[in-house]
Amino acid sequence: MEKKGKYELVLPAMGEGIIEATITKWLVSVGQHIVKDQPLVEVATDKVDSEIPSPVEGSIGKLVYREGEIPKVGEVIALIETAGSAAETLDITGSRISSGLAESQVTTSAPARQYKEGEETQITPLIRMLAKQRGITSSELSLVQGTGEGNTVTKDDLNQYLISRPLLNGESGNRFIPVKSAETRATPEIINAGADDEVIEMDRMRKIIASHMTASKQIAAHVTSFLEADVTALVKWRETHKDEFYKNEGTKFTYTPVFIEAVVRALKQFPRINVTVAGDSIIIHKGIHIGVATALADGNLIVPVIRNADRENIGGLARRLTDLAARARNGGLLPEEVRGGTFTITNIGQYNNLTGTPIINQPESAILAFGTILKKPWAVKTPEGYGVAVRDIMMLALSYDHRVIDGALGGSFLSAVAKYLEGFENV
Repeated sequence: MEKKGKYELVLPAMGEGIIEATITKWLVSVGQHIVKDQPLVEVATDKVDSEIPSPVEGSIGKLVYREGEIPKVGEVIALIETAGSAAETLDITGSRISSGLAESQVTTSAPARQYKEGEETQITPLIRMLAKQRGITSSELSLVQGTGEGNTVTKDDLNQYLISRPLLNGESGNRFIPVKSAETRATPEIINAGADDEVIEMDRMRKIIASHMTASKQIAAHVTSFLEADVTALVKWRETHKDEFYKNEGTKFTYTPVFIEAVVRALKQFPRINVTVAGDSIIIHKGIHIGVATALADGNLIVPVIRNADRENIGGLARRLTDLAARARNGGLLPEEVRGGTFTITNIGQYNNLTGTPIINQPESAILAFGTILKKPWAVKTPEGYGVAVRDIMMLALSYDHRVIDGALGGSFLSAVAKYLEGFENV
C-alpha cells in the first residue's frame, strides 16, 4: 500500500522588505481534495492582496494559521497530504517531524506563536529602519507593543503607535501621560448613530490607508504650493494626434503619461525633490520611480509604481500605466509593483476637481496633484502687448516635506513642471 507524504505549504517571498502577511481568507478546508495550481488562500501585505496556489495535488491535512493571523515569509501555513512515499517535513516551529506524526503532535507547537504577557518585544531590521525614518529612537521603539508572532512589532503596530504617540513623564513605572499644551491630542468624541444612520465597518484596505495618511501628517512637515499652468498647447496636441497615437502605441493618449514625463524631467533638474528622510540623513535617490494614485471600484486607493520612469518615452509610459491601472482595479498587482516609489502624482482633474492638498506618500518627500483643465480668460502676450484670450488652464498643487524641501526648491520644481507642460508642442 502506498504511503502518504506531507507537503509543507510555506508563505512565499512576496517582494523585497516584505517579511509577513495576513491570512485574509482560506479558500479550502481540512480534508478537501485539491489539484495543482488551485488557489488555496488569500493573503495580504500592506497594500496588495494575493492568492497562493497549490504546488501539488493532494488533500488538505491541516491549516496551521487561522484567518486574521500573521505568518512570516518562509513559515508553514498548511500541510497537504500527498500520494507517494513518506516525506520528512517541518512543523511550524522548525522542528523535524515525519509524515506519520499524529495531528495532536503537530498542534502542540501552535502556542509558540501566541502572544505571551511579559515576553520581550521582537523588532526586525525593517521595523528599526522605518522607525528611524519616522524619528523614533531605539529606546522609544522598545515601548511599542508588538502584535505579530512572538510579540514582533509590525508596520501596523508602528503606525498605530505614531497615531497615539504618548510622552514618557519620567516617573517610576514608565507611566504615560498625555501630551500637553499645543500638542495635546483631543480625546475622540463618542458618536452614537441615529436610527436612520447606516453604520459600516472600515475594510482592511481603508484601515491601512487611514493609518498611513495619519502617520504621514505626523511624520512630515506638510506645506503645499500652488501654480496655474496654461496647457493650451498640450490640449491642442492631444486633439490633433490622439488617433495617430492610439494607432502607433495601442493605447489611448491621456494626460497622465505627459504629467509623469513632466515630473521626470523636473526631478532630473531638481534631484533634491527625489529624496527620503532617514533620521538626520537625506537619501537622494538615483532611480526615478513614479507612483500613480489609482482609485478602485470599492472606493479605496492604491498607488502602483512605474519604476525607472525616466527610461521611457510617453508611449512607453502610457502602455505601462494602462497595464498597471487595469491590474490594480482587477486585484492583479504584484507586491513589488506598489512599493519603492520615490515621488507620487495624483490626477484629481479626472473628477473635475480644481485642486487639492495631497498627503505625502511616505517615505517619499513630495506628491503632486494635477487639477482639471478649464477654459478661462487669460492674459496673453502678443507683439502688440498683452491681450485677453480663452486658454486651457490647469492648477498644480505640490505638497512637500518642509523638513528637507524649502519653498524656493519646491516652487522651482513646480515651475519646471509647468514650463514643460506649457511648451509641450515644442518638446
